Amino acid sequence: MDSSHIQFCLDRAKVDLHQLHNLLTISAFWARERKIEDLAIAIANSDPVVTVWDKERLIGFARATSDCVYRAAIWDVAIAPEYRGVGLGRKLVETVLSHPRVNKVERVYLTTTHQQSFYERIGFKCNDTTTMVLDNTHPLDSGFLLEEQAQEIFST
Repeated sequence: MDSSHIQFCLDRAKVDLHQLHNLLTISAFWARERKIEDLAIAIANSDPVVTVWDKERLIGFARATSDCVYRAAIWDVAIAPEYRGVGLGRKLVETVLSHPRVNKVERVYLTTTHQQSFYERIGFKCNDTTTMVLDNTHPLDSGFLLEEQAQEIFST
């Protein structure tokens, strides 16, 4: 595949939420039930947000959160199925890792269900000793970024 026309973008304002929703639905079993409104909130609270484009089509996505010193986490890495296997996923993750908000932190976390070997080739290691999760079935209303604020940020 000739990927010379593929573009990477760090401008989260250019994320097409409908295309993102479609990309996650077809390429990520763990994101099939996500709502567009919730994706807008997640993107508004992430930096960097990296998208991959084949002309006008969104074919890749990843985002991170970071305190810029100690910890960062990479989320929602996805490449459209027909674009896998040519190095775009690796370049996508490396783009996130090289971002100034991520590249100097002590530890970068990433959660994956079935792609451990892919991430190990980039340098990640399995870590069974410190991972814990809270299924927050009754979240408190934080008031940080309301749904209406996210819609204002991403309305076109």
